[in-house]
Amino acid sequence: MSQFDYDLFVIGAGSGGVRAARIAASHGARVAIAEEFRVGGTCVIRGCVPKKLYVLASRFADEFREAAGFGWTVPEAEFSWPKLVAAKEAEITRLERAYSANLEKSSVATFPSRAVITAPHTVQLDGGRSFTAGRILIATGGAPVKPNVPGAELAITSNEVFDLPALPETMIIVGGGYIAVEFACLLQRLGVKVTLVYRGEAILRGFDDDVRRVLTEAMGAAGIEILIRTDLKRIEAGQAGQAGGRRVTLTNGQTRHVGEIMVATGRKPNTAGLGLETVGVEINTAGAIAVDDQSRTTAPGIWAVGDVTNRINLTPVAIREGHAFADTVFGNKPWLADHRLVPTAVFSTPEIGTVGLSEEEARAECGGGVSIFQTSFRAMKATLSGSGDRVFMKLVVDKVTDKILGVHIVGEGAAEMAQLLAISVRMGATKADFDATMPLHPSAAEELVTMRTPVR
Repeated sequence: MSQFDYDLFVIGAGSGGVRAARIAASHGARVAIAEEFRVGGTCVIRGCVPKKLYVLASRFADEFREAAGFGWTVPEAEFSWPKLVAAKEAEITRLERAYSANLEKSSVATFPSRAVITAPHTVQLDGGRSFTAGRILIATGGAPVKPNVPGAELAITSNEVFDLPALPETMIIVGGGYIAVEFACLLQRLGVKVTLVYRGEAILRGFDDDVRRVLTEAMGAAGIEILIRTDLKRIEAGQAGQAGGRRVTLTNGQTRHVGEIMVATGRKPNTAGLGLETVGVEINTAGAIAVDDQSRTTAPGIWAVGDVTNRINLTPVAIREGHAFADTVFGNKPWLADHRLVPTAVFSTPEIGTVGLSEEEARAECGGGVSIFQTSFRAMKATLSGSGDRVFMKLVVDKVTDKILGVHIVGEGAAEMAQLLAISVRMGATKADFDATMPLHPSAAEELVTMRTPVR
């Protein structure tokens, strides 16, 4: 009989932790998992799943308006925020139950409690109950951070925005990353007048510069005000009679009165209060748990996966890391999660789908130079709808090897295209392979295989 209560104890029942627990259990390990909030983690409960539902809801505003061009007469639409919130809650509750049921079917013991490491191979729950485990996996994810400015406590984050009792008429969103631009786009279409405040030169730092430019122009055309090289200076409660109102002072000298302010200026790994210092788990300069390529921490018997390690903070990456850990440690099937060529989507409107290197990255890495193929065109739907929406596509190609180094798309269906294109890019497809592929007509994606002349 094992000297431990469990072979594996997982702290955090998000996507990475749940996958690791189930796979380890399938290999015969005795597994327990603890979660202090709701099973499913950030992605399912207060992240990508509810966010995507809200994005889809917001796009109906465009669909109703554009239907007339196709012969439809649509009565004036009415939107109910409470109904959307209720529908979202029903769906994430269903998913939470599914996650819990799958853990139960896998014979994983689940504890609805915070867990802290108190000694090597030892975990303690909130009520004081302790368990020993041969191995411990930390999968506690990350959380939004608020800027260090006066009145920051008056702002909301992406955690609270999903369940606002009512939508404000106006909102300032501070930030320029995924979360900021996604919520700016969806809230604007749901009727909120949005101002995006970003301290940098252009939104979506790290993305291809052309993609950033195209999305910025589209957001402006949709009525979203974008203030760059501007930051938050101070937040104050609104004047009497302005329930929930906020008085916001910006570094450009402006003062704005808005119904709500949301900060989306970054997330931090959830490492505080886990007892990591007790067992010698190293925290790196980014505030994340330091791990090697096998997700091992600096403490014997302890691993970490997902956003708490701050490698690539995406749900599918956490799932792969958790799966690789469980197969390697408990299944005698060693493999590593591959962090190269990870496809990425930004569910703005229009949405972004991308895989591989940006033009800027490619030029810095390729000594032989790169060729750029790109196109911008009006989608077929827009020809009758009257919409000004356009689709942007860009291929980054190595001049020496002819390999596709990066694909970048802005427009309807961009995320779906990027997922499929990631297979081709990962397999080492060349521009000649793209050229030799028969176009599927009429489709937007056909443009990816019909670009013949480089623009630079």
